[in-house]
Amino acid sequence: FKPTKALAANQGLYNGFLSAGLLWSILISDVIWSKNIALFFLICVSVAGIYGAFSASKKIFFVQALPAIVTILCLLLLD
Repeated sequence: FKPTKALAANQGLYNGFLSAGLLWSILISDVIWSKNIALFFLICVSVAGIYGAFSASKKIFFVQALPAIVTILCLLLLD
């Protein structure tokens, strides 16, 4: 659909960068830096999911933000 083509491309690029950041965090050998990078990108995913829930569909919160928030909590609490 022509009117949403650019929006979909932008969303795909955004998701690609976020996943690349999370994969990068796995490859970092320093545990502290790995955790910090993972937290940064998980926070980005959470913010995007919360914004999407308010601006587009509440379902986005449960599909995108909630898993990221749970993972953030696990990283912080299971240290």
